[in-house]
Amino acid sequence: MIELGDYGFIPTLDTFTDDVIVARVTAVHKERYELICQYGLVFGRLKSGIYYNDQYEAVWPTTGDFVTIQYNGSGDSIITKTLERKSFFSRLDPIPGKGMQAVAANFDYVFILTSLNQDFNMKRLERYLTLSWQSGGVPVVILTKADLEDDHSEYVKAIEKNVKNVGVYAVSAKTGYGLDELSDYIKPRKTIVFLGSSGVGKSSLLNALAKEEIMKVNEIREDDARGRHTTTHRQLIMLPNGSMIIDTPGMREIGMFDVSKGLGEAFLDVEDFFGMCKFKDCKHGNEPGCAIKKALQNGELSQERWDSYLQLKKEARFSDDKANYMREKQQWHKSIAKTNKNNEKKKEFY
Repeated sequence: MIELGDYGFIPTLDTFTDDVIVARVTAVHKERYELICQYGLVFGRLKSGIYYNDQYEAVWPTTGDFVTIQYNGSGDSIITKTLERKSFFSRLDPIPGKGMQAVAANFDYVFILTSLNQDFNMKRLERYLTLSWQSGGVPVVILTKADLEDDHSEYVKAIEKNVKNVGVYAVSAKTGYGLDELSDYIKPRKTIVFLGSSGVGKSSLLNALAKEEIMKVNEIREDDARGRHTTTHRQLIMLPNGSMIIDTPGMREIGMFDVSKGLGEAFLDVEDFFGMCKFKDCKHGNEPGCAIKKALQNGELSQERWDSYLQLKKEARFSDDKANYMREKQQWHKSIAKTNKNNEKKKEFY
């Protein structure tokens, strides 16, 4: 019998009862879920009376979630509830009008992977860091393909100059360089989510950490140093030492959404200046005694870093407004549907 504690589950008061069976979602295949529970690997489907009923406002599970199930030993089990998450990563769905897209849940660390080739992009890294801090996990920057650079110290210095309180590691899945430095994170019962664009070496790193080929690895294109998506869905994989990795498909774009906390954590070096302004309501423009303006002038803060902060804050506000619009639109459609339904009932009555 499998001990779910090995998968990071910590029982709560409402899961101590004998009739409650808890499972962890290890993969999502459209409307069918791959689960691990005390009876081993099973498959499950959502209980329609709960998840498809607006009255309950149920949170749909994603990879890494803990759920309660009605176990079925001869077929698909029924998922009845998504338990409270300690961390959650989501993004705006790249398909217009789809709203939020769940990526992973209940992880301890976020490994932000960027390779030491043409893929390296500081602005994209700032986006990942912002979203990672917002998720509730601890971000860790992993510079992959260190074997491609004789001296990668400049990359590390460039990141550490702007990024505070975040570990930065250069590794090579090909040679094994730097992998031992990740041992503080790769521990039993700990869950790590991999994030990064296609071609950065997520599958190669996973295979190197597992010391076996778990995921297929695609070659990158020579013309732009990018690769095709190897991972086609989000999947939780347990390594031999008991740690877990949630591998995700490469993301070409990341949308900003509700990142008020994450933005502050990712740009601590910027927001530290806010408390030094002469006026509390300083707009950081032409006001006298503006600490931001002074920092830009004396070189304590780079113009590029400040511009990045303003851009991400602007995008976050737009995303928030867009989300509110989508919610209002959904409510409007629901009210129209309800009205039409009532009208149909009246027609039947008369």
